[in-house]
Amino acid sequence: MEYNHQQIEKKWQDKWAETHVFDAKEDYDKKKYYLLVEFPYPSGQGLHVGHPRSYTALDVVARLKRMQGFNVLFPIGFDAFGLPTERYAIKNHMDPEVVTKKNIETFKHQLTSLGISFSWNREINTTEPSYYKWTQWIFLQMYKKGLAYKEQMSINWCPDCKIGLANEEVINGCCERCGHTVEHKVKNQWMLAITKYADKLVDGLDTVQYIEKVKTQQRNWIGRSYGAEINFKTTNGDSVKVYTTRPDTIFGATYMVLSPEHPLLAKWDLKNKDEVKAYQEEARRKSDFERAELNKDKTGVCLEGVKAINPFTNKEIPIFISDYVLMTYGTGAIMSVPAHDTRDYDFAKKFDLPIVEVIKGGDISKEAYTDTAEGELINSGEYNGLSVAEAKEKILERLQEMGIGDKKVNFKLRDWVFSRQRYWGEPIPMVYCEDKWVPMNEKDLPLTLPHVDSYEPTDSGESPLALIPEFVNTTCPNDPSVPGKRETDTMPNWAGSSWYYLRYCDPHNDEALADYKKLKYWLPVDWYNGGMEHTTLHLLYSRFWHKFLYDIGVVPTEEPYMKRTSHGMILGENGEKMSKSRGNVRNPDEYVKEYGADALRLYEMFLGDYEKSAPWNDDGPKQLRKFVERVIRLLDVTVDGDEIRKELLPIFHITIKKVTNDYLTLKYNTAIAQIMTLVNEIYLTEKINKCEFKTLITLLNPVAPHITEELNERLGFDKMICECEWPQYDEDLTVLQTIEIPVQINGKVIERIKIERDMEEAKVIELALALEDIKSKTEGKTIVKKIFVPNKILNIVVK
Repeated sequence: MEYNHQQIEKKWQDKWAETHVFDAKEDYDKKKYYLLVEFPYPSGQGLHVGHPRSYTALDVVARLKRMQGFNVLFPIGFDAFGLPTERYAIKNHMDPEVVTKKNIETFKHQLTSLGISFSWNREINTTEPSYYKWTQWIFLQMYKKGLAYKEQMSINWCPDCKIGLANEEVINGCCERCGHTVEHKVKNQWMLAITKYADKLVDGLDTVQYIEKVKTQQRNWIGRSYGAEINFKTTNGDSVKVYTTRPDTIFGATYMVLSPEHPLLAKWDLKNKDEVKAYQEEARRKSDFERAELNKDKTGVCLEGVKAINPFTNKEIPIFISDYVLMTYGTGAIMSVPAHDTRDYDFAKKFDLPIVEVIKGGDISKEAYTDTAEGELINSGEYNGLSVAEAKEKILERLQEMGIGDKKVNFKLRDWVFSRQRYWGEPIPMVYCEDKWVPMNEKDLPLTLPHVDSYEPTDSGESPLALIPEFVNTTCPNDPSVPGKRETDTMPNWAGSSWYYLRYCDPHNDEALADYKKLKYWLPVDWYNGGMEHTTLHLLYSRFWHKFLYDIGVVPTEEPYMKRTSHGMILGENGEKMSKSRGNVRNPDEYVKEYGADALRLYEMFLGDYEKSAPWNDDGPKQLRKFVERVIRLLDVTVDGDEIRKELLPIFHITIKKVTNDYLTLKYNTAIAQIMTLVNEIYLTEKINKCEFKTLITLLNPVAPHITEELNERLGFDKMICECEWPQYDEDLTVLQTIEIPVQINGKVIERIKIERDMEEAKVIELALALEDIKSKTEGKTIVKKIFVPNKILNIVVK
């Protein structure tokens, strides 16, 4: 058979589209399986070879599950609002809507060419008014329940681009786009009170099957901790409230650190106020992430003219400001115990501050220190000898008696800054009238983006929408006779991606975000796969929206996703992350054109451990193309036969078992390797019958769907493989009856011998001694010992 991959792949892609074989339908009598991949942002560059890894991986599972009899929902859409498109539109003087449509067309062509079995009848686009109507509707429900509010907030501001930036858009204190130094600017921002759901977000992790590193990232970001708030008096009569998880170490608190933004700094008359102001200005230019996560070199300024008083030692201790302490966590002030905290220790060493050990054996400056969660107190007055747990309780009781402290549960999680001063985003459906914010009437949704000539940001930092009077000027939703002003900020691109999986369940509904009966059938998502870079914020925001919608009765489950996995990144051949600036980006189109989509899919899945990063090899698709051609050549030795030959039964059943399990556990590379082993075994018999061929191509179909459907048709089978049943295996037949074991002489392997499983020792030794190499090395020598491990190894010791 001539392998014209372009012709074959186009033929089957057209047939799948014509027959709608992958379109999901609500068949309520059938068991559902909902597979979800993170929908792409349709950039102008199109897909690179890293994208197909995620899509193909779950496509393999989708195809397998359909053949196992499940009603599979495997949808796709486009997360199309956001800054990159707006930047491109500004640079090229184009309408972002036109740019988006063009980019989506490119992506759809590429995804189709890869043969991904998406339910295209469920396609969504977050920039369509019929979609973002419901994003706006969710916002209004949050506002009505007190979860959306406006507040003065410090934002990352790029004075060159004249836009506000999210933390992830600030790199080393500079704008990701232009490289200009980022400043902090106070703006009135819409916020979402995600902190009200902090406990539910932590506790819900115990009910889902996320890989452990994903759960850990979620828990760390939320940062729930149990401790105490303590008031430290100061020498000027004020008190400073600190939050600590370790009140038991208070006797070791030898200094205090405030955030540079702490409000008391403006009140105090400091002797070194100029030095303090200069440091505050320096801290203002850093993002919270840089200060908290990247800050390795501790910096700070000691406040001159005020000290704190340790309430248990009554000693005066210095107060510093340092940018590693944030106003957004705890109280913006910490008591520092350098003997038992690495961060505090590094700071104390730099500024030559006292270090007092208060947990026996827990001084981190000593080589043999132990975990301070255990141990007993020392240098702690009447609390000496108590365990850490006992001391926490006793000291908390004493703080309460003194009236200067109490128990406190704290979270690192901050409320979600929801405003963006941009054009290309969902308009926020709020109107300012009669000195207050009023929600739009739901019947008037969607509030659509107006078409404008310019998308340039304003000098004042307002959204470009602020320059459109016909958009801004309106009437009050409560009273049309009262003039009002629309909100001109737009939503972040996180908004549309926080609930898109719900819309897939009912994408064309005009009356609700989705029909409840359909949501009840499809939810929760059984398996959600995406990049590790989205397992913190996107996953957290999405879970927050879902839990809110559950609380108001819109969705039937408490959690949106039962399983979350993440794929490793495909790197350039040089081992670096693929990027245009490095010149190592590879377009999948060129490999599809030269070697075929099936070869590319096989290579992407054969590349290595799916959960780990792997470097691209340009020769890879070519090598997997050769494997496809090897399978095709079996047509030349095909004979009739409606059952697997006896001698091939074990290898076929071993392969069915391994491939089935490996496809469902992200072990795609070992599944493909096993299929290659099966092909090798078939070639050794010099022929293949139709039953064997059908089983082989069915196992290969989820990874290489086009060529296997073509071979299936050439073999005379009427039904497409994707409509057939998945092969079953017999456990008893997965045990090989003929096995190969090594034969050693004095511990060195000389030969390998095939034996029947569980063969008697005497028979194995007889067969081994008859082998030429073994015979030559034992003749004329004394056999001292024969060591036989059944079904494993034979070692003959001679001298």
